Amino acid sequence: MNFALFLPYICMKVHLIKKQTIEDYVVHHAASKSSFTGWFNVIKNADWNKPNDIQKTFGSVDLLGRGTNRVVFNIAGNNYRMICKYAFGSAEAHLFICWIGTHAEYDQLCNANKQYAVSNY
Repeated sequence: MNFALFLPYICMKVHLIKKQTIEDYVVHHAASKSSFTGWFNVIKNADWNKPNDIQKTFGSVDLLGRGTNRVVFNIAGNNYRMICKYAFGSAEAHLFICWIGTHAEYDQLCNANKQYAVSNY
């Protein structure tokens, strides 16, 4: 018998750490404001229990490997990139912003192989 069928489903809302980072970035990159607002509105209603749930919500995300628990979000049609670290707690999925930049800046970060460790915030 598969007892997993009888376990209650736990809704894991996303706890963003910290929204102010995005708000500060948007001040200097005004063209990104509506896209980051749209992204934030999506995660307010997200229900993530595992990394694949992030991909189901945002089909264009990249889950970084090497045991980093990092995800790269494509914002504004891939004009901007945001690297976040994720952790699944018992009641919430935590999303920590590590880095935000343009696609070109992200390419430079990757060329230096820093996407796995960068932590600007």
